[in-house]
Amino acid sequence: MITRAKEKICEVKDFPKPGIGFKDITPLVEDATCYNHVIDKIASWAKDREPQIVAGIEARGFLFAAPVAHRLGLGVAIIRKKGKLPRETVCVRAPNEYAVEYFEMHSDSISHSQRVLIVDDLIATGSSSISAIDLVKKLGGDVVGFASVVELLFLKGMDCIKKAHPDVDVLSLIQFEE
Repeated sequence: MITRAKEKICEVKDFPKPGIGFKDITPLVEDATCYNHVIDKIASWAKDREPQIVAGIEARGFLFAAPVAHRLGLGVAIIRKKGKLPRETVCVRAPNEYAVEYFEMHSDSISHSQRVLIVDDLIATGSSSISAIDLVKKLGGDVVGFASVVELLFLKGMDCIKKAHPDVDVLSLIQFEE
């Protein structure tokens, strides 16, 4: 079933800028069987880590974080780009392969020592993943895992995450060599 899910992901050349091959996950989430299988796989992996809340990264990460949280009977904390949240926030610098951005969470999203699973759609260079982990830790959370649907192996993001946060278990379900 993971092979079928991988086949659903299509590459859009030169998006969002020339030279980038964007991995479009929308066909995967439109296929109920594939989508539910991916959610089940992440939830099964996460269950053993005993998270108390799931944090999703804007925007495609929300597509996976919310149903994983539902399957685990947990709430969802949201990680958004700067300026999108209405109450007091905590912020970290979040450079990615396209630009330097900032991630924010409401300052009361995570309780001190709360066990947090972070979910996103894709690991590329790992910089967004590292920033999200940094943000949750800045709020006092204990990151018990980081789960992603897709990993672009050729960008070595997993290595960067492991170097920055060797204490965090990382899951990627589907890998692309190029």
